[in-house]
Amino acid sequence: MADPVPATGHGPSLRIDKYLWFTRLVKSRSIAQAMAEEGHIRLNGRRIERAHAPVRAGDLITFPNPGGVRVVRVTALPVRRGPAPEAQGCYEELTVGG
Repeated sequence: MADPVPATGHGPSLRIDKYLWFTRLVKSRSIAQAMAEEGHIRLNGRRIERAHAPVRAGDLITFPNPGGVRVVRVTALPVRRGPAPEAQGCYEELTVGG
């Protein structure tokens, strides 16, 4: 029987499109899927081109935003698309540049 946890990662994970939508970093899941498939998102510095890329606690996500580039560190995996304060507790905003 195959191991349910991929060998490349450890611990629970969530699809990147779901994570961005659950945490209210994008307005809809379809927007998050399109951003991923068009290669606009970086996960831990690597460009991704699939919406099902797994996100885990501690990962860095870089993506375009109307105000510029946004970088967030995943601190927790949400279980639903809840209110904004709950969503904001799942990531830490990092500043770009200096």
